[in-house]
Amino acid sequence: MKIARFHPLLAAATLAGLLLPLPSLWAEENAKTEPTAGLAVAAAADLKFAFDDLVKEFNGQHPATKVSITFGSSGNFFTQLQNGAPFDLFFSADIQYPKKLAEAGLTIDEVFLYSIGRIVVWVPKTSSLDVKKLGIKVLLDPSVSKIAIANPEHAPYGRAAVAALKTLQVYDQVAPKLVFGENIAQTAQFVQSGAADIGILALSLAIAPQMAEAGRYWEVPLDAYPKMEQGGVILKSSKNIEAARAFRDFVMTEHGRAVLKRYGFSLPEK
Repeated sequence: MKIARFHPLLAAATLAGLLLPLPSLWAEENAKTEPTAGLAVAAAADLKFAFDDLVKEFNGQHPATKVSITFGSSGNFFTQLQNGAPFDLFFSADIQYPKKLAEAGLTIDEVFLYSIGRIVVWVPKTSSLDVKKLGIKVLLDPSVSKIAIANPEHAPYGRAAVAALKTLQVYDQVAPKLVFGENIAQTAQFVQSGAADIGILALSLAIAPQMAEAGRYWEVPLDAYPKMEQGGVILKSSKNIEAARAFRDFVMTEHGRAVLKRYGFSLPEK
């Protein structure tokens, strides 16, 4: 697939008042040489709001452990972790990445499944598009010139979006209009800032208070794209293994699972 180059999007994403800070590509690229004190967690960008809550609560219960979260693309993190990036824990939007790290002998304990991801078509409230009525067909509206999705080359939500577009038989019509965010959080920025007319986002972002107030969405049927099993793993290179286990276990508690559910993640069977 040819990746569109759309530099104005990056400029637009720096506008004041955006939902999320622009994901730090510098932080991702330099993770190997800039270790973080305390517990360093690499997390898929769809976890932004859920983890903001969970980390605050965990820090309250474990004041001696400083948890630092870097949000980004699961595929990019996978590459960095293969090359020794100094993270203690990895929460991926695609469980296959942690499994591959485990197969390479780079992890300890078992790979854990923490949630099932879901995607939606999202428009800002200022849009005249009736996304709830039209569903996927809203992408075919003549007024739509740019459709934001996460980069399918390394972002699981981007791959899910492409799969859904093909299953629902609109991919060929909309492919020329696709623009790609580095990860799902940046994709949300593109739509919220007006740099794209509409986007295919993670449900977990769409129902967060800031996004819920700013737009509306239509949930893409689950049978339109492969099941998005999201998993994590503790890295063997971690210097904080017990703290990493404590945070993993906290996310997997009944309370942690309830927070994930509140942010739109489907819960796997225990």
